[in-house]
Amino acid sequence: MFFCSISGEPPQDPVVSQKSGQVYERRLIVKYINENGTDPITGDKLEESDLITVKANPKSAAPRPPTATSVPALLQTLQNEWDATMLEAFTLRQQNNSLRQELSVALYTQDAATRVVARLMRERDAAREALASVSATMGVSAPSANGDVDMAETQEAGGIPEGALKQINETHETLSAARKKRKAPAGHATVAEVKTFTAKHSIPSLHSSSPAGITSIAVSSSSPSQFLTGGNDKIVQLYDRSTDKVLASLKGHSKKVNHVAFREREGEPTLVLSAGADKIAKIWSHDSASGEYLPKHTIRTHKGEITGLAVHPTSTILALSSTDKTYSLHDLNTFDALFRSPESDEPFTALSIHPDGALFALGTPASTIQIYDVRSGAVAASLAPPESTPFTINTLSFSENGYHLLAPGSLSSLAIWDLRKLKVAQNLSLGDGFKVNKVAYDFSALFFGVAGNEGVRVFAHKTWEELVRFEEGGEVTDFTFGQAGKEIWGTSGRDVRIWGSA
Repeated sequence: MFFCSISGEPPQDPVVSQKSGQVYERRLIVKYINENGTDPITGDKLEESDLITVKANPKSAAPRPPTATSVPALLQTLQNEWDATMLEAFTLRQQNNSLRQELSVALYTQDAATRVVARLMRERDAAREALASVSATMGVSAPSANGDVDMAETQEAGGIPEGALKQINETHETLSAARKKRKAPAGHATVAEVKTFTAKHSIPSLHSSSPAGITSIAVSSSSPSQFLTGGNDKIVQLYDRSTDKVLASLKGHSKKVNHVAFREREGEPTLVLSAGADKIAKIWSHDSASGEYLPKHTIRTHKGEITGLAVHPTSTILALSSTDKTYSLHDLNTFDALFRSPESDEPFTALSIHPDGALFALGTPASTIQIYDVRSGAVAASLAPPESTPFTINTLSFSENGYHLLAPGSLSSLAIWDLRKLKVAQNLSLGDGFKVNKVAYDFSALFFGVAGNEGVRVFAHKTWEELVRFEEGGEVTDFTFGQAGKEIWGTSGRDVRIWGSA
């Protein structure tokens, strides 16, 4: 055995210098020659071509590393390998015990669940037998026991309960009697004032930035500085404009919120209502003691996305429409379901209640508007615009005098329906690029607005004159008229913009 003249260790690839006869590790001597060009021992000039490879016997064993050249070093190596093997075995044993415990818990849980299901099935069968016995004694037929009863459908056959029906009729009689004499209240905004509206205030960065966007807005009538917003972030937010503070962030939806509304009635707590793409509607109630809004009820009647939400003029009934082709009515005092309609031919995509409370309109993706009688659930009229290209009726608004219905007339126009003649009184073109997101009449029925991808526009009723338009905020997803019609509140992105007199 020989050693490298540079490193002093046995070389892995030995070479011999022709000039000095010294043995080197090839990689070391080549590096030295490239840097110096001489033999490291004699100092004579040396080139790589002067190196001769030493060919060892192929059966020769490679030299041992320094750590394995003695018995103590070998014993230490073996000890380390043994320790590593024992630690690995111990770890595997612990993992095995943990898996056995998890399996035991899972089996116990499954056994308990099976026992509960079996007990419930026994109780169900006993209840059915008792019901059949009572029915036989009374001489009436028991309901079929082929399947479980769908609680959401129980109100469908019986119609609206008598108590709720009485409230609807009384409200209708009171409001319809005063409708012909209805005038704009004193101090309400005039057409001339609307023409002077400009941007007044902007509230930025509401709701979460992911996913961003406000989808709906509602302004309080009892506290005009407070407003609700629903967003793509699944949150309902209550904001006070006077203090520029978020009063409440109400969570409970699992998908975007489509609609929000207040239920404000003298002598009763304020309710916050919301409906979303997650097929549910939520109800929160204001607690006077804590000053907070507490969750009261979740409505799970519908099997499709909820596309319309409105509070009936009685202030005790909530109406919902859904893409599952049904609409429903709910009691806001007891939170009971009052009525759910049979399935229609088309999904419902918008909802608006007549100011007298006897009728409500439902939009469809087939361009038609179905007007129903709230009391009977029967179709009172079906309106179809002259536009031949099908489009979705995504928004509706009755005028406050009850004579007209505002709706999209096409993909980029407005139709004002005369409900006395059941025909379009006027069709207003908004331009080929305009996409309608929301339409609304003000309380006086002297003017109405439309929001879309090109901002907000306000028109005078009957003269159809465009009074003002606001385009600085870009697309407006929802808007509403403020107190006395003196302001317009709109949602654009994550901002709420307010327009009014300077």
